[in-house]
Formats: sequence, C-alpha cells, structure tokens
Amino acid sequence: MTIKSSADCQSGISKDSLKVAVLMGGISRERDISIQSGSCIAHALEKAGVNVVTADIQPDALDVLEDRSIDVFFPALHGEFGEDGRLQQILEDKSLLYTGSGPTASKLAFDKMASKKAFTRAGIPTPQVIEFNSGTDLSQLEKSLRKFADKYVIKPLRQGSSIGVTIVADWRKVIPVAQETFSQFGDCMIEKFVPGRDVTVGILCDQPLPIIEIRTKTDFYDYHAKYLDEQTEFLFDTIEDPVLEKKIKATALDCFRVLGCRHFARVDFILGQDGVPHALEVNTIPGFTDHSLLPKAAAKAGISMSDLCVKIIEAALAGKNNKKASFNQATTSQR
Repeated sequence: MTIKSSADCQSGISKDSLKVAVLMGGISRERDISIQSGSCIAHALEKAGVNVVTADIQPDALDVLEDRSIDVFFPALHGEFGEDGRLQQILEDKSLLYTGSGPTASKLAFDKMASKKAFTRAGIPTPQVIEFNSGTDLSQLEKSLRKFADKYVIKPLRQGSSIGVTIVADWRKVIPVAQETFSQFGDCMIEKFVPGRDVTVGILCDQPLPIIEIRTKTDFYDYHAKYLDEQTEFLFDTIEDPVLEKKIKATALDCFRVLGCRHFARVDFILGQDGVPHALEVNTIPGFTDHSLLPKAAAKAGISMSDLCVKIIEAALAGKNNKKASFNQATTSQR
C-alpha cells in the first residue's frame, strides 16, 4: 500500500533549511513513554536530514517556545498537558506552527466521554457507557448495572495508555472499582464490555493506514501489553473481508473528522462478533516508540519512520499556507 500525496501532505522535497523542535516529557503518568516517543521522532528526523532540537517541557518550563529560529514544533507529549489541548492552546496563543490536532480537537479526543458523545451524535457505533463522578447516585447506579451488561470496563475519562483501566465481570464489584478509580484519576466511566477483536487504524494526512489487529497474552491491551510484553502480537491482513476492511477504515476516518483532528492520529476499535467496529477512542498523539502502532502501520504502507515524521511536518506546513506546501516554502527569514 502506498499513501498518496494530497494537499495536506506533500513529500519529496528538501529539508535541510528547516529547524524542528520535538517537545517531550511533560507531567503525565505517560512521561517516560513520551520521552521515548520524542527521542524516536528526533532520531527519525535527523536521519532524514532535518535540523532537530529536543526539549523536555512542563507547564512552567517552556523556554524553547521563545526560540524564534524554530520553524515547526512537534509535540510528542502523551496524556495530561500534552494531549488535552493545553499545550496546543499555548502554541496557538504564541502563533507558533506545530504538528497534530489543535486545542479543541485535542481536548475533545482526550475526554473519552465527550468523544463518545460526539461519536454517538454522528451515528458511529461505540460501546454503551455510564459516567461516574462525584454526583453519581449510587443506589440508582446499582439498579442500572444489573441490566446494563454482563461484563464492564471501568476507565478514567482523561488518561491514556490504558492507565487505570479495569475489567470487571461481577456487577457487585463495579461500584467499588469505580470509586477507587475516581479517587485516583477523577471522573471515570463504566463501559459495556463488547467481546471481540482489538483493532486500530492510524490516520496520516487524512488517509487511513493499514489495519492492525492486536492480540495479547493478558486479559486486555493494558499498559504492560502495550510497552513491555514482547509476546503481544501486532498483526496485519487479518480482516479478510474487503467490505469489512473498507468499513473499518471509513469509520476510523469518520471518527478523526468528527472530532476535528488533523495531520495524524490513531483510532482504536473493538470489532464486535457481529462485525461492527465499535469506536473506543482517538489518540491525537499516539506513541512513536518501537512498540507503537502508528509507525508499524506506516511501515506496512511502505512509509519509513523518517518519512512518517517528515510527512507530519509537511502537513503542518501545508496547513499554514492553505495550499500545497513543501519544506522549500518554509520561511528562512529567521536564519
């Protein structure tokens, strides 16, 4: 598979006059993964001949944003501050060019309940859910749980990398688990467990990448399976029905567009036993580590890690100019 060039993503151009700052670290529980992602991005861009600087940033450590020699900022922060729209709003307020989704889309995608509501309004299938917060009526919730599902997934609303996710089979255990999740992470949700296959679709320059099916040796695709377990399988070409493959990719693109995302993202699904792709979430800054799915999908499409990162920067430049863009069109006035 080859990703076609579009007005949003042009390739095959000179890069040596461009300076890119990769932003990593942050303050979330995914800080270590962010540093790994940022380091991989920086290495890939350097390999492509781009002038790269890296910065470990936090809300009170943003000096790199004052460096006027930088043409494009590449945020690689996962979770709180980096993926919830706050960093993007700072970049917008400073009129700086950066990769990835803007503040509104980032905030919407990061909030699993808000994104689910957007999916539902758009007619995109997503597992049924009950929100759990400080105002939840526990007696009413208990009544609802008895007929809600046979199995439940409790998730923090605003975390990534499956942090804080618990699967519960007994409805009597749901409320205590939800209370513990709330005490650690704040507002959470109780989602109906949908049996099926874990699949994910990367989006690059408004086009879907090859579908990956994830098979783990654990109960679900948790943090350990994502980043540590070498037995986790990432499989291509497991969707044999071309009609179903097209449907999954189209639904992924719908999710991406409904939330207002841009440049790149990754959309996660449970492919139900009924053949329906149930949207779980959109990751606006997915991982770029050796275990990460977006680079794997890009590689399957014939796009190297270096080309992937270059295409993302090209998309940011194209958006800046509202027309076909290339690195040759990047400003050099600050050199």
